[in-house]
Amino acid sequence: MRYLGLDLGSRTLGMAISDSLGIIASSYKIIRHDEEYEGLIAEVESVVKEKQIEAIVLGLPKNMNNTIGPKGELSFHFKEMLEDRMHIPVYLQDERLTTKQAENLLINNDTSRKKRKKVIDSMAATIILQSYLDKNK
Repeated sequence: MRYLGLDLGSRTLGMAISDSLGIIASSYKIIRHDEEYEGLIAEVESVVKEKQIEAIVLGLPKNMNNTIGPKGELSFHFKEMLEDRMHIPVYLQDERLTTKQAENLLINNDTSRKKRKKVIDSMAATIILQSYLDKNK
């Protein structure tokens, strides 16, 4: 089963894709947006069709005390939009500290600040997706 991992940010959408067995997640790409979610959904739909995605894993930002804030509410809304448009399962995965983990990984690999900024969101999506895959083996 092939999964698409998504990290929805205020200006970018990081994407990661699993292998066909649903074991390993890899960074795919980043889509820039201006909070115009209909166009963003169309771009995700294009990837879903092209890569034959069977399920989506969307990062759910939670507060450190496990409550859901405005960004978390946005993820619930985006999840509904994805399900309505694509008719495949969309799972929510806790994404607390994934961006920090991604940044630390990139720093440890001596990635320049300029390059980190370009890839951080797809790396965070990869961590979100890999966490989901590992949890559901």
